[in-house]
Amino acid sequence: MKNTQIKVLEEVSLDNPIFIEALPGIGHVGKLAADHLIDELNATKFAEIYSPYFPPQVFIGENGIIESMSNELYYLKSQGEDERDLIVLVGNSQGLSTEGQYSICGDILDFIEQFGVKDIFTLGGLATGQPVEETTVYGAATDEEKIDILKDAGIEIRSVDGGIIGASGLFLGLGQLRGMSGACLMGETPGYFIDAEAAEALLNKLSILLKIEVNTDKLEERAEETRQMISKAQQMEQDMINRSMPKQDKDDLRYIG
Repeated sequence: MKNTQIKVLEEVSLDNPIFIEALPGIGHVGKLAADHLIDELNATKFAEIYSPYFPPQVFIGENGIIESMSNELYYLKSQGEDERDLIVLVGNSQGLSTEGQYSICGDILDFIEQFGVKDIFTLGGLATGQPVEETTVYGAATDEEKIDILKDAGIEIRSVDGGIIGASGLFLGLGQLRGMSGACLMGETPGYFIDAEAAEALLNKLSILLKIEVNTDKLEERAEETRQMISKAQQMEQDMINRSMPKQDKDDLRYIG
């Protein structure tokens, strides 16, 4: 595989869809929120994305069945008061390199553009490095109109104290160059564990923006599933490091507390 491949599972016709991105990131806040949205509203998967820019590994699931590194696109018809369709991007990985991030995001934008996407929401976490008593959801957007929409939903506007790294930022920047309007929602989180509470706060704000209702009762169960997936990924990464490390370096690690 030399290039990113998008495997279409179902040909769909969508009406003025909103694109929502939620790939793994800080606290897996966005991923948790979007996975729960997909599950609760019974979204339909219509495309799978594979890329040489994803990590060179697979997951091993139950009964020894492997799971490839991939992204997935789901659709939902006629959501909210405006009855707009949704396209939701989730997955178990982002691109490993800067080149990979740009390539994958560009290919996905090419694909969703054919459905007439003009609005984007990207979901992620905002790390505090310390415990959070009550999650604040922050936002940033491509234009003043989107900023006003975020404010009306009670979302705190993030100022000039940092950037948005990875797919959540890149989709907005590249989308803006294509005439798309967008905003990023960031759930405040310590950043060092899978944060279901931050995901719930994020999903509640997204629900206001989309004018939909989503039950969040089972969000903690989904958080535990994500913890297990991340644990497997971290173990695999450590195994790869160990295999590539000279024996002397491995011996030296025994003296590191």
